[in-house]
Amino acid sequence: MNTIPSERSTPDGSKADWLEVVRQNVASLRFGSVQITVHDGRVTQVESVEKTRFVASRTDSGTGQK
Repeated sequence: MNTIPSERSTPDGSKADWLEVVRQNVASLRFGSVQITVHDGRVTQVESVEKTRFVASRTDSGTGQK
C-alpha cells in the first residue's frame, strides 16, 4: 500500500492543499463520493457527489396507487 504525504510541493514551490479539500468534502457528505483526479503523479482535481436518499414509508408501495 502506498502512502501519500500530507503535503507536497507544487511546481511553484507552494504547498498543495488538496488533502485539506478532500477532508472538507468528506466531512460535509452524509452519503456520496469524493473523486481525486491525478495527472503525472499530481492531484489536479477533487470532485464530490452528494446523494440524497429517501426512505419510503411502509404504506407507500411505490406503485402510485393509494
